Amino acid sequence: MLNTYNNNQNCIINTYKKKLITLKKQANIARQKIIKVTTEVESGHLAGSLSCIDILVVLYFMVLKHNPKKPDWEKRDRFILSKGHAAPALYTVLAMSGYFKEEELYTLRKINSRLQGHPDSKKLPGIEISTGSLGQGLSAAVGMALGYKYDNNNGQVYCLVGDGECDEGQIWEAAMFASSKNLENITVIVDRNKYQIDGRTEEVLKLEPFASKWNSFGWKTKEIDGHNLEEILESLQDSRGRRVAIIANTVKGKGVSFLENNNKYHSKSCCREDCEEAINELCKRLELIE
Repeated sequence: MLNTYNNNQNCIINTYKKKLITLKKQANIARQKIIKVTTEVESGHLAGSLSCIDILVVLYFMVLKHNPKKPDWEKRDRFILSKGHAAPALYTVLAMSGYFKEEELYTLRKINSRLQGHPDSKKLPGIEISTGSLGQGLSAAVGMALGYKYDNNNGQVYCLVGDGECDEGQIWEAAMFASSKNLENITVIVDRNKYQIDGRTEEVLKLEPFASKWNSFGWKTKEIDGHNLEEILESLQDSRGRRVAIIANTVKGKGVSFLENNNKYHSKSCCREDCEEAINELCKRLELIE
């Protein structure tokens, strides 16, 4: 019996390790796609998409209950990209998940494309609500969570916000409302890359003590490494059925040395030479994943 138990435990551990390796590869490939697409169309918010892509990969491939063939499935979990300018990251995971063909990624921001600079729920399957005006996404997510509560729907609502976005008063109004209504089916993930369009967040409008602020608004708060896939997975899984704010400490432009913490790529794509250098760097890292 003991040997059988040990064998089962080893199988579980090995399966888990294989899943993490697969996630690491998917995250690397997603980064390559984001860089290639934004370079090709010469547009898009690159650095902020790279800071949150690990979170989205774990969410869509391991955590979120969703069905690309039935985007309006009633029992689905919902994801809201409140920092809508990171649309290249969301479009990439949606394409990799099967919501649309990956070739369509190269229509990003083009006239009549379904993939505009910010997500449009009327054009693209898998988009729960159009976002882009910063601060509003969390209010929509809280409303959806309230609706699920009234409908006795067990779906969880996940909302990704930027740390610069947390300058907005509407973020805190929504946070207070969720606590007041005792919602236990909503998870906020803050992409804490410490930069916003005007510079470093702590120089523009100081957020710290950040975790304490979320706690004071009635949220269970957890700080993680936003690029550690194991930490991301554990924190997202643990948040189900709870009102949790996950502060994911990330690096703007993560994954490519010359992009990291380089705020000039906030809303700028790579030139073709830099794109080639970035892809080569990512390909070398991909070969080392095991």
